[in-house]
Amino acid sequence: MVFLALWFRGSVGVIILRGTKKMIEEVSPSELIEAAAKELAKVIEKPEWADFVKTGVHKERPPVKDDWWHMRAASILRATYIKGPIGVSKLRTKYGGRKNCGYKPEHFRKGSGKIIRTILQQLEKEGLIKQGTKGVHKGRIITQKGKKLLKDAAANIYKVQPKKTAPERPAVTEAKKEETPKTSKPLKQDNEKQKIKMETEKMPVAAQSAEKTDKKEPGSESK
Repeated sequence: MVFLALWFRGSVGVIILRGTKKMIEEVSPSELIEAAAKELAKVIEKPEWADFVKTGVHKERPPVKDDWWHMRAASILRATYIKGPIGVSKLRTKYGGRKNCGYKPEHFRKGSGKIIRTILQQLEKEGLIKQGTKGVHKGRIITQKGKKLLKDAAANIYKVQPKKTAPERPAVTEAKKEETPKTSKPLKQDNEKQKIKMETEKMPVAAQSAEKTDKKEPGSESK
């Protein structure tokens, strides 16, 4: 009985986690990152040097948005949740891009490691991620606190989205029903007429003329 109870509790936990992951993955990534960035802005502080640095050597200018640090932190938190355990090297590849070399062909360059490393340290300090292993892979994994933050952000997005409703059909009034009377044709009479017509068409010409003479009145012959 103890084994069954533990197995049942474990299965319930798996169902809950799968539902949470499905909710976070189904939400639009841009909307989820934007909602999570607002929550992270209350916890994480942007460094002073963040306004003057580029996010990689492939970029030509620093970010324009003021909240880009918290947006990048929310994106790293989501990537850690989906792909964790993950490290700085993989995240540098994720946030890299092509460098414009003028008339030469473009080449891929990794993103800034300083920015990613600092954000990971801030998230780990707040208890949103931690060091972990999964098989042979080592790196940062998300904690229950980090999952709760993403889940709440996804739940808020689900609440804001309008529900799809079927278009309303125009109600038919009683006056319109009275105006359109039902025209029901006698089907039996139409079928009999069609049968007679088909029979006359199949008859020879001599039989048709004889039938016509039989139908004439007796007084018309004397005239």
